[in-house]
Amino acid sequence: MIDVLVIGGGNAALCAALMAREAGASVMVLESAPREWRGGNSQHTRNLRCMHDAPQDVLLEAYPEEEFWQDLLKVTGGITNEHLARVAIRHSATCRDWMRKHGVNFQPPLSGTLHLARTNAFFMGGGKALINAYYRSAEALGVQIRYDSPVDALELDGDRFVAARIGDTRIEARTCVLACGGFESNLAWLREAWGQNERGEWPADNFLIRGTRYNMGVLLRYMIDAGADIIGDPSQSHCVAIDARAPMYDGGICTRIDCVSLGVVVNRDAQRFYDEGEDFWPKRYAIWGRLTAMQPGQIAYSIIDAKAVGRFMPPVFPGTRADTLEDLARAVGLDVDAFVDTIHQYNAACRIGTFDHTVLDDCHTEGVTPAKTHWARPIDTAPFYAYPVRPGITFTYLGLQVDEDATVHFGGKPSPNLFAAGEMMAGNVLGKGYTAGVGMTIGTAFGRIAGTSAAAAALNKNEGARREAA
Repeated sequence: MIDVLVIGGGNAALCAALMAREAGASVMVLESAPREWRGGNSQHTRNLRCMHDAPQDVLLEAYPEEEFWQDLLKVTGGITNEHLARVAIRHSATCRDWMRKHGVNFQPPLSGTLHLARTNAFFMGGGKALINAYYRSAEALGVQIRYDSPVDALELDGDRFVAARIGDTRIEARTCVLACGGFESNLAWLREAWGQNERGEWPADNFLIRGTRYNMGVLLRYMIDAGADIIGDPSQSHCVAIDARAPMYDGGICTRIDCVSLGVVVNRDAQRFYDEGEDFWPKRYAIWGRLTAMQPGQIAYSIIDAKAVGRFMPPVFPGTRADTLEDLARAVGLDVDAFVDTIHQYNAACRIGTFDHTVLDDCHTEGVTPAKTHWARPIDTAPFYAYPVRPGITFTYLGLQVDEDATVHFGGKPSPNLFAAGEMMAGNVLGKGYTAGVGMTIGTAFGRIAGTSAAAAALNKNEGARREAA
């Protein structure tokens, strides 16, 4: 019998598999996707948010625990489990050497509007390279890997895991780690979660899925029906404003629109609806998907002028370009008079100080609603550009409630042999909101913890050993 069965094939799953194997357990990984699409959403990532008290390798200055915690507290609005959040934060300070041991390489962070040189470690080659490195290491260590293996049911004896089922195939194991993602690819479940709005629209019908098409939430639903303790709001997610021309699935990072803070955003009625300069982009980019989801038709347009060109990472699709505001409005189908009036009102409200997109500068608006708090400059220099955006769901936050050992709970009681990591439990830390790289922090921390815990349970080691990864 297998000691540890890991269901999932992304970062959290592989961290669990590697840690369990290093602890001496026999391990099998079940990845629902075919080999060429392995890795879940992790293949689309590129960095890991890391606590550090002094400069370290690819990280500048310091990013102490308390600052990391305050950043997380701000974006979640306090909807987070502080204890589990701090477990992940502390883990992020020490995991990179282990990652390197398994073939992950890091590079200096990107410059420009991302502002991540101090807080985030970037993977050389991005998430795809990280995933490939982990799979190579797992195979070398003797981890069994099965692709095209979507688990559709579990066998449970009360709160104890017994076996996983793939159709008629039954796989028993002493312990199990669930790391198979949220339900973001399940369009029917998204529609159910978001419901119908006051305009009679079903917002989820206009969503795009930034990540993998394989995260259908099958086992999340199974565990909910089996009575596992859950946490999170099903409508909350890592939801980014992405290019409306992006593919339905797997558009990844290149479909994100990063010029929001350098201009203004208007909805289908050519009206602004939120402060584009509220905070640094890594702390705010993930709110714009949900904001757009609340707008008519779930569509918006990020508008910039020539002054912003070269200051942000260009997306894969070029913006619509025009030499006048009127022509830009016509080109994207907005009411010309309303659009021009919105831009003129914004321009007149700009109070220009010293523009500096690397700090919270003093360029702001006065007398216009919504205000733009920082980086406010008139949109007055041709050519002008518009990028259409829609909500892009990366991963959902509804998940399984766990403790510091990544143990799944039933009625407040921990299971003796069932653990969860990654998106399936991220809602313990992320009740809402997001800050760049924290998903990989959670997945890496609790993936490693879950693997250590599962191996300890399978091999009958003492409880103290289950916290070695923390």
